[in-house]
Amino acid sequence: MTVTRRDLLAGAMAAPMLATAASGAVPSSAIAPQDKAPDNEAYWGSVAAHYDVTRDVIQLENGNWGIMARPVMATYAGLVERVNRESSYYARRDMIADLRAVRARVAAELGVGADEIVLTRNATEALKALIGGYNRLRPGDSVLYADLDYDAMAASMRSLARLRGVNVRRIGLPEPATYQGLIDAYAQAFDADPKIRMVLLTHLSHRTGLVLPLREIVAMARARGIDAIVDAAHSWGQLDFDFAARGVDFAGFNLHKWFGAPLGVGFMYVRKGRLDAIDPDLANEPGPGIDARIHTGVVDYAAALAVPAALDFQAGIGAAAREGRLRALRDRWVGQVRELDGLDVLTPEDPRLHVGTTSFRIRGLASLEDNLAVTRALLERYRIFTVHRTDVAKGVCVRATPALFTSFADFDALAAALKDLVPRMRR
Repeated sequence: MTVTRRDLLAGAMAAPMLATAASGAVPSSAIAPQDKAPDNEAYWGSVAAHYDVTRDVIQLENGNWGIMARPVMATYAGLVERVNRESSYYARRDMIADLRAVRARVAAELGVGADEIVLTRNATEALKALIGGYNRLRPGDSVLYADLDYDAMAASMRSLARLRGVNVRRIGLPEPATYQGLIDAYAQAFDADPKIRMVLLTHLSHRTGLVLPLREIVAMARARGIDAIVDAAHSWGQLDFDFAARGVDFAGFNLHKWFGAPLGVGFMYVRKGRLDAIDPDLANEPGPGIDARIHTGVVDYAAALAVPAALDFQAGIGAAAREGRLRALRDRWVGQVRELDGLDVLTPEDPRLHVGTTSFRIRGLASLEDNLAVTRALLERYRIFTVHRTDVAKGVCVRATPALFTSFADFDALAAALKDLVPRMRR
C-alpha cells in the first residue's frame, strides 16, 4: 500500500480523535485556550488521551525519554514505511533537503540560526563532541564539573586529563540549594583555581531536578575567561525560557525527552563565531561549518523527519502551558510531603530552581542499596514506578518525573505511599 502525505495527515488527526472518544475525555478542540490552566484536569485529561501509556503501573519515571503522542507515532510510522520503501532512491535525491528543513524548524523553535545547530542522535552525542572537541585547553589548564552533571558528561570531563593534560575539578553543589548559593558555589570554585578554562553546566539536573541560575553563571564564567558547555537535555521543553538570552556559546539538546520526538534525535548548538573552538570530528575532513563537528553515520532518518510532527503537537499545547502543568504536578506531591518527618525533598521551593523533575531521599538512607529498596517498595507495594539516582554528593536519591499524561491522582498516590513508607523504612 502506498502511503501519501494526505494519509499521514489523516492518520495524525484521526488517531487522537478516536482515542479521545474511547477514553471519554473532553476533546482538545472543545476546550478554550484560556482553560489550559495547570489544574484544569479536563483539559489535561484530553491531552493525556493522546498517549498510549502502560496502566500496569503509575509511571513516574518519565525522564528517560518522553513517549510519542499518537499523532507523532502515526507520522513516524508512515515515514518509516516511506524510507524503507524508497530507500536510497529517496535518501540520495530528496532526503537531505528534507532534513535541512527539519534543522531549520528546530533552530527557529530555539530562536537561533540553522547554521548554529546540527542534528545528533541525542544530547550525549552532542555534548561528547563539544567536550572532546573543545580545543582551547593546554596542559596545566583546569576544567570544572559538578556532582549533579550527567554520568557520561562527567566521564567525558575526566577524560580530558588524559587527552588534554588538564586538571579536572569537581564540586558538590549545595544541598539544600538557594539561587545565590549556587552562584556562590561556582564563584568560589572559579576563584579557587584561576587556571579553569572550561566548565560544564547542567541547566536542569537529571539527578535531582535542580535548575541552575544559568545566565548568571555563564556571565560570571565569561568574565573570568572561562567557556561554559551547557547540558540542556532536560531543560528545553520542561522550562519555557529564552535560550538566546542565556548567553550560551555551546550546548547539547534532546528532542526525544520533553518534545516527544521518536527516540534517537537531539542536536548540538555552537554560537556563530565560536566554531573554531570545537575541532571537527575525526571521521570528517576539516570544514568551516558545524556539520563537520559531528559524524553519526547512518541513523534512523524517519525519526529525524518526524521531529516537526512532535513540535507541531507541542505547539498546540504551548510552552508556557506545558511548563505550568509540569510544575503543578510536581507541587501536587511535594506540597503533601514537604513536612513529612524523615523525608528530604531535594529541590527548593524557589520556583526558579525547579520545574517538574524532583528527587527525594529518606533521611538516613543514602546508599545505593537503600534507594534501590525504596524504588522496589514503591513498585511492589504501591505499583508506582520511579528510579534511583546516584553520585549526588550527599547520597543516592529517588527521582519522580511527571509527563503530560500524568494526573494529579497519580501524584496523590505517590504522596500517600511516601506517608506510609517513610516511617516503615526508618524503623
